[in-house]
Amino acid sequence: MNSHTLSVNRLNQIEQARLNVMNEGAFASPWLSDWISQSWQRCLQLGMQPHYEVGFAPLSQAQINRTLDRNHDFVQAARPELERLGRAIAGTSFFALITDAQGVVVDVGGGIDRHDKRIDAIARIGIDLSEQAVGTTAISAALSTQKPVWLHRGEHFFKDTSVYSCAGAPLWNGQGECIGMLDLTGVMSQERPELMHLAALSACSISNALLLRQAHHVLLRLNWPGRLTGDDHDGLLLLDEEGRVLGANLPAREMLNLVKHTHPHASDLFAIPMGLLFDAATHANTMEVPLWSGLHLHIKAGLQDTCQYASQPATTGALHQIQSAVINKAIAHSKGNVAQAAKALGISRATLYRKLARKTSH
Repeated sequence: MNSHTLSVNRLNQIEQARLNVMNEGAFASPWLSDWISQSWQRCLQLGMQPHYEVGFAPLSQAQINRTLDRNHDFVQAARPELERLGRAIAGTSFFALITDAQGVVVDVGGGIDRHDKRIDAIARIGIDLSEQAVGTTAISAALSTQKPVWLHRGEHFFKDTSVYSCAGAPLWNGQGECIGMLDLTGVMSQERPELMHLAALSACSISNALLLRQAHHVLLRLNWPGRLTGDDHDGLLLLDEEGRVLGANLPAREMLNLVKHTHPHASDLFAIPMGLLFDAATHANTMEVPLWSGLHLHIKAGLQDTCQYASQPATTGALHQIQSAVINKAIAHSKGNVAQAAKALGISRATLYRKLARKTSH
């Protein structure tokens, strides 16, 4: 069966699913994902009908200005990735959109053909592409499911939007919140579900770039032992000077089982003294670190700005104070038993004696 026949069959299946849902209320279909049928149900409950005209109305200029102000850092973080995406999808009919968490377009990228009214209608900053405004889209689906999605032609709710095919992926901030989405859209295109993978990768890059714009003292790159660190698949964990978690990307949250909006201390996550992590960061070292669960992670630690902190001797003093506090706490916990304290700290007794001697000399 050639690609043209497959494409026709796919569109016929989508149309049959539409008929089953719209005319018979049969929302379960082997040709329709559950999240699509659920979105169609919500649209119908809002009083929408597939034949209604879609206006693609923009927000007021005042609303657009407020939206752009709220999302300024987010948009700036996304710009480099939008440029890379433009190169990846060059020569196709697809272009990129970035929306906020409400589905309002805050930036566009890729080759925008302004002569095509169907493209110009949606590829404009300030257009509301939420489910409440334009029905089922990859944008509303990615925001509601918080997973990468692919939506092809008639899977959109309205006939006016059935010319589009879209891949979407959610974007995240350092607190674990979905703050928007990345959308790759084509007009009257063939099925391209592989673009869902590209959208997900690019969304990960944008989320990481946004996280790294956040002020922090130490950056920990995390991965499981045996896996290389240094790309967008790494877990990223930001710590302040006291060792509290300031932010984390989605892989780090999954590796460490972090709940969003929580700010645990590094000592709650890693079964080693926090001072050792700060030592590693000062020297940009990598190490294998135990978790309290007994699992291990490979960690590459670094300071946000090595030059900035290297010129501040107070940092070394603060590090010694932190180490001393951790050691004192461990010894007090073990009621003066150095061997037990060393075991609790995950270091040898000889290493603990050296640190005690260094602490006394200071």
